Amino acid sequence: MTETDGTHRRRTRVRRLRSASESLLSIALLLEAVLVFFVVMVAYGLKVLPPGAVFGGGALLVVLLIVAGRLAGSAAGVWLGWVLQAALIAIGILLPLMYFIGAIFAVIWIYCFITGRRLDRQKATYLRDNPTFPTDQPASPNN
Repeated sequence: MTETDGTHRRRTRVRRLRSASESLLSIALLLEAVLVFFVVMVAYGLKVLPPGAVFGGGALLVVLLIVAGRLAGSAAGVWLGWVLQAALIAIGILLPLMYFIGAIFAVIWIYCFITGRRLDRQKATYLRDNPTFPTDQPASPNN
């Protein structure tokens, strides 16, 4: 956009602040989506199911993991994440090692869930006790 004096002004987009819980849970779900890619390759190589079922089911699971990651800030996204943890463990019916790998990722999910909630509570307490957050202050000439 050009101003009348010839200078250019950039539009700055304000990003939504994400909670620690939302960030950690979305990271865990993204890692699980990458895991599912490799699980699909193993299932295809071992001919566990017909290729269409393996790739279709894998693609559906990846899409659901990504959607849950985007919705991790809402209750629906968190519940979908819990359901997907159970689904990853249930893949052990087809690939027995997934019982173990799915359980490891479920533990990561639980850790992220608990830690994220704790960090969010600590931040809320800090902001309540310190109403003037440092970024609200004008920049000092020494910065």
